[in-house]
Amino acid sequence: MLELIHVAKSYPSPGLKEGVFVLKDITLKVEKGQSLVIVGPSGSGKSTLLNIIGALDTPSTGQVLLDDKDLSKLDQFELAKIRNRQIGFVFQLHHLLPQCTVLENVLVPTLAGKNHLPKKEIQQRATNLLQRVGLKDHLLHRPGQLSGGQRQRVAVVRALINKPKLLLADEPTGSLDKDASENIAELLVELNRSEQVTLIAVTHSLKLAEQIGHVMELSDGLLRDRSRG
Repeated sequence: MLELIHVAKSYPSPGLKEGVFVLKDITLKVEKGQSLVIVGPSGSGKSTLLNIIGALDTPSTGQVLLDDKDLSKLDQFELAKIRNRQIGFVFQLHHLLPQCTVLENVLVPTLAGKNHLPKKEIQQRATNLLQRVGLKDHLLHRPGQLSGGQRQRVAVVRALINKPKLLLADEPTGSLDKDASENIAELLVELNRSEQVTLIAVTHSLKLAEQIGHVMELSDGLLRDRSRG
């Protein structure tokens, strides 16, 4: 359902005609329902790669295909629609709205344009998902009343509310302690299976990566499969 073909990304640099390459000739195919984790040190380009996959950034060269659609050929309106309907994002910082309740935060992505799900179904889905992640008694709480791990669980549910095909997680446990990190990793694995959503996560933690799924490593702008040595 997702394919990267010879993707490269460079940034301008004085004295260098082609700039500095963060990503070099990355080709990758991810099947529906697959769970993939990309590891690498800080500054290796993991977040840049995830942003390109999620249509938040564009490659300097190469193609990104989502369900056989070339994202580079879509206008900004079409890209925004794909980001809202087909892709869910979870970041290191939860970015919850402090003035809104847990339930209201989860429903925020459903407010952008005409939703493809009935309102009653959306409300029920939000409640069910929050119950599944252990937050059924916190629907009317505000983010400031939750622990860090609970806030990140809300962020995960928010990312799933529109039934996306693809879930992207950028250092989803980076701000959490060990126990909370393991809980979030287990949650992502469970939701990947039960929601049948394709999961791609990036992290600097190899231990976390091995909990979640198939591991690939980004180094010197190149992506390699760790299972092949």
